[in-house]
Amino acid sequence: MKSVLITFDQAHYEEIVSVLDRLNCRGFTHVERVQGRGSKTGEPHYGSHAWPAVNAAVIAVVEDHRATPLLAALKEMDEKKNRLGLRAFVWNIEQSI
Repeated sequence: MKSVLITFDQAHYEEIVSVLDRLNCRGFTHVERVQGRGSKTGEPHYGSHAWPAVNAAVIAVVEDHRATPLLAALKEMDEKKNRLGLRAFVWNIEQSI
């Protein structure tokens, strides 16, 4: 199993859920409001008066064979709307209950 952490501008939410559905990645946890800034480009997303944009995050645990297609779909989404910001990170799940 793989864990995929997706951080994104809140405007991407519905499209990300659609990608998860299309790729049969059923379970996920959505964190509605997260703050941060990109390590290379982009403006901060602090939800403040000066920086009003807000990020969100989704954590999905998927079968190994679903991680690569999911990352490819997310990369395509980011490239279409790269000013919004979207990042995804994958790591191994060693145990679960």
